Amino acid sequence: MNVSLIFVRIFFILVSMIFVTVYTTHVFLGPIGLISGPIIGFIFGILLVSLEALFKRFNLRSFNIALLGLFFGYLMGQALVLILDGVLKLIYSHTLHTQLVEMIEIALFLVGIYLGLILTLRASEELYFSIPFVKFSTIKEKKRDILIDKSALSDSRVIDLAMSGLIDFHLVIPRFLIRELYAQIESSDESLKLNAKKALDSLKKLEEHEEVGLRFNDTDFPEVKESSIKLIRLSRLIDANILTADISKIHMSKVEDVRIINLHTLSSAMKPLTESGEVIIIKMQRSGKEPDQGVGYLEDGTMIVVNGGGAFIGREIEANVLSVKHTSSGRMIFCNLSERFKKGSA
Repeated sequence: MNVSLIFVRIFFILVSMIFVTVYTTHVFLGPIGLISGPIIGFIFGILLVSLEALFKRFNLRSFNIALLGLFFGYLMGQALVLILDGVLKLIYSHTLHTQLVEMIEIALFLVGIYLGLILTLRASEELYFSIPFVKFSTIKEKKRDILIDKSALSDSRVIDLAMSGLIDFHLVIPRFLIRELYAQIESSDESLKLNAKKALDSLKKLEEHEEVGLRFNDTDFPEVKESSIKLIRLSRLIDANILTADISKIHMSKVEDVRIINLHTLSSAMKPLTESGEVIIIKMQRSGKEPDQGVGYLEDGTMIVVNGGGAFIGREIEANVLSVKHTSSGRMIFCNLSERFKKGSA
């Protein structure tokens, strides 16, 4: 945990204890105030610090949108109260200040705040600005969020990808996808039920790791029944990419103009070019430093050193990979001549 956060929490708890103690000593004279003050202040500080768990998934943008919603709600509430006062003045010649009118005004004010906050949160994906804090810097392209679909979520490799730190705080799970997974668990189709269970297990593991920064999106499209179309529409709305393990979505993305990241392609790209024991076919181009060594090159310029390949200069041979060495000038792959070519040369 960040040391500065621990210091701030401890400092705030101490300040709460001091303030409450000062207050209780003025209200309760004697030892009662001195004893109860620190205890009440400590409990109050702990409760406030514990509220942090409720907001751990909120970022600055969510905070700004909530403030904006409260502001709009305040204006709406004030407007409703003024409308009520105007109507009452038209009916009665003097202003009424009864308890019933005050209760109605408070209720209208709370309704206005609630509606303003809810409507702003529902339209949050269309708000791309930060109000309280503005930082002037060189304009750069915004790093896109990544929406995870069902096929990627049911693949355990997505957990390793998230834990790699490559896409921290950019993974987004749509709520409609979670609801669909829970519905599939109740399905009679065993394969569908198994995949849904795998996906929910992966989701639970991702939630347990706070460093991943997993976020949820509440936007839904009730008029659309197909989850794949919902996902594409959401990615276009929030300008995000889609992580999938379903190859069919790649063809769909070309039509919908959405960038798809295929988990299988990503996994293949991370595999080493060659592995120990693998057979490769290479053309010997020159002799090596050691006797009977041959040297060839792959298309990307990687040097292949083959023990026993010196007798096959100018010819293509089969070789078994021994090891891969990384040098300042690039990679070098060391191989042995395959048994078939050894017998041929003998």
